Amino acid sequence: MHSLATIGLFEDYGFNFLARWGHILSGITWIGLLYYFNFVQTPAFAAFEAGPRNEAFAKLVPRAMWWFRWGAAATLGFGILLLAIPESSGDDSRLTHMAFFKSAEGVSIAAGILMALVMFLNVWLVIWPAQKRAIANAQNVLAGKEADAGLPPVMRRAATASRTNTFLSIPMLWYMAFTAHFAGIDPKYAAGVSHGSKRAVWYIVVVAFVAIAEAIALSAPPVGNAKSYHLDDHRRTIVGGVIVAVLLYVLWEGLFG
Repeated sequence: MHSLATIGLFEDYGFNFLARWGHILSGITWIGLLYYFNFVQTPAFAAFEAGPRNEAFAKLVPRAMWWFRWGAAATLGFGILLLAIPESSGDDSRLTHMAFFKSAEGVSIAAGILMALVMFLNVWLVIWPAQKRAIANAQNVLAGKEADAGLPPVMRRAATASRTNTFLSIPMLWYMAFTAHFAGIDPKYAAGVSHGSKRAVWYIVVVAFVAIAEAIALSAPPVGNAKSYHLDDHRRTIVGGVIVAVLLYVLWEGLFG
């Protein structure tokens, strides 16, 4: 008979595994719904007549948004646990051991964390408040009340934030996978990231890219504006995200390879 103390899942590495499993499950829920909203629901709703669209907003969107926002929260929570729980007995927590963020794995995952954190804030501070208002508006219209005249600019800002999340998700997912399956395996990167000046260049570029992308999202430029070129069509958003992932990888190789 095994006692709980001898079962692997009750060791540090077991808890770390469970946090990773929860992180992946909740991340699939969050990003899957993000892609559903951007690739399926938004184009479909644009083709609906006003009545059916209000009906869908009142009955379908609340359920989808519940899973969406709490999927984002769970992904963040499990991600923090994943960094906080040591990978094995005797190891330090990567969340508090700052030397980790000077390693190849740490430098890589920091890029993914920054993008994911901005995406999480967009969900809870921009997208959900706007969708909550849109749901209330749909329910009011179905009940024969006045439509919310101030809703369109709010929804435009939510749309650019949601599309920016889609844009950021592509390089974000690259670095989430790259960290464990590439950066932490190739020994040449360990020497590259040991140079503080090279790490500084990397962090400056990544932060600047995310800041510019988010500034565009929050400014909510009108459809057709040059600033929103990568946001106004989901196909351009996908292509743009892939291009950014490739360019960041080229920079990574140039600095640390």
